[in-house]
Amino acid sequence: MRFAIVIVCWLVALCLPAIGQVSVSRSTKLMGSAFAFTAVHSDTVTAQRAIDAAIAEVQRIENVISEWMDGSETSSINRNAGISPVSVSDELIRLIQRSKKISQVSNGYFDISFASIDNIWWFDGRVMPAPDAALVARSVKRIGYEKIIVDPEKGTVFLQDEGMKIGFGGIGKGYAANRAKQVMLDMGVTSGVVNAGGDLIAWGPQIDGKPWSIGIADPKEKTNILAWTDVTDMAVVTSGSYEKFVVIDGKRHGHIIDPKTGWPATGLLSVTIFCPDAELADALATTVFVLGKEDGLKLVNHLEDVECILIDEDMHYHYSNNIETRLK
Repeated sequence: MRFAIVIVCWLVALCLPAIGQVSVSRSTKLMGSAFAFTAVHSDTVTAQRAIDAAIAEVQRIENVISEWMDGSETSSINRNAGISPVSVSDELIRLIQRSKKISQVSNGYFDISFASIDNIWWFDGRVMPAPDAALVARSVKRIGYEKIIVDPEKGTVFLQDEGMKIGFGGIGKGYAANRAKQVMLDMGVTSGVVNAGGDLIAWGPQIDGKPWSIGIADPKEKTNILAWTDVTDMAVVTSGSYEKFVVIDGKRHGHIIDPKTGWPATGLLSVTIFCPDAELADALATTVFVLGKEDGLKLVNHLEDVECILIDEDMHYHYSNNIETRLK
């Protein structure tokens, strides 16, 4: 009888968190992308304030890492390329160090200095002639994560070559999603979702106690869902060539640049990465897209707690070793 009562009390305790919970969601534009926030909490006001704080945190991060804002630390680094080191925050130094680590692991196929070629390609759907190959070749010479000199003791960053630039388009939204999640957690939101323009991280259960259900979009028709997966305490990030592109000689080229060549990466339409960390998932999605099917799968299969789905230009699907157990 006592055992039965204990079991009943335990079951009731498990159900208590769902009683009186509310789910609050909000969408807005940040970092040039559509962001969506969901907070599950027992108090609506707290959930709203947590989302307010998460939005403020993303805005703060953008003011640090944006290469387009004149007053950002990143813009200051770029303006002083080949001239002098720039004093920056510990936060930016650590982000650059992590970015360089991914560059090392990927043999340079992820490189934040890819921004050095940003005046050659315009991925806004326009039709244009192919850029001059010699111009692309010259710009590639400025790319190289080894030439990003970080001095943690002095708190400085220096780009060795004049004309070099760094940009966080391949990792910044994932970092912002991680930070937004942490801010919400600190305010007591133990279940929620941050969708940073496709860089999504979810934690805890939905209001009904079930995992969050995430759809994998068709790269040729993003309103169609190809597969569903349940996630908890997991980031799901997709990189694709279907939204930002340019048309050259009748062929569509996506916006993800191969830092080795300076030309848009080819072979894949989309890469979806599953990983507990949104920043890492963001960087890996870009990296695998550039590496292509074989090398991309090889990299993912050697990483712990990382899985992926690849869709090639012929709409064939390719999976990392354990991903199919996640899909519905």
